[in-house]
Amino acid sequence: MDTLQKNYQQVIQRIAKAEQRFGRLEHSVSLLAVSKTKPIEMVNALAAIGQTAFGENYLQEALEKIEHRPDLEWHFIGPIQSNKTKPIAQHFDWVESVDRLKIAQRLSAQRPADKPALNILLQVNISQEDTKSGFMPDEVLDVARQIALLPGLAIRGLMAIPKIETEFDKQRGGFCRMKTLFSELQTQLGSNQVDTLSIGMSSDLEAAIAEGSTQVRIGTDLFGSRA
Repeated sequence: MDTLQKNYQQVIQRIAKAEQRFGRLEHSVSLLAVSKTKPIEMVNALAAIGQTAFGENYLQEALEKIEHRPDLEWHFIGPIQSNKTKPIAQHFDWVESVDRLKIAQRLSAQRPADKPALNILLQVNISQEDTKSGFMPDEVLDVARQIALLPGLAIRGLMAIPKIETEFDKQRGGFCRMKTLFSELQTQLGSNQVDTLSIGMSSDLEAAIAEGSTQVRIGTDLFGSRA
């Protein structure tokens, strides 16, 4: 757990340095700890030092963690099968991987009435790769208009995993396209509602922050390689 805490501080420092380097406001970029496959003890250790938001890909594993720590903020970030939408709608605070209108409709219908609106991000296939899911860039604004009418959901912004690049300038290219699309969505739905651009991971968070990311999703640099 000492290593985990050290990793956490290093990631927080990386984010802070990138904010300063690229003229972003201090604390304008939040950290989503990607805790998939990691035990609840690691979640508890990070929560004890201030981390509150955690991202999960695997539903059953996530539900067990949520049961242990309902006080934390839980984000579903993995692919969503239609038959899994009900427990996701019932138990999560955020869904970052809404990639089809049908999924949004099911989440809307299955969100309990006594819960606040489910925060969602539209997943964008910004690099238009055949192997990745998500809305194509030219679909986003139209589908956002339709989803915005659904009860029980709040469109908070966009998420993407651009094509992997090792050069900083090329990393910025994909993120720049996301920033443009995000700004267009803010104009369409209002910047008071649309406030989250979830781009950037362990290998490219600096480039993402340079291009306007408001949330980076970090797993490997926090927890180590996935089990």
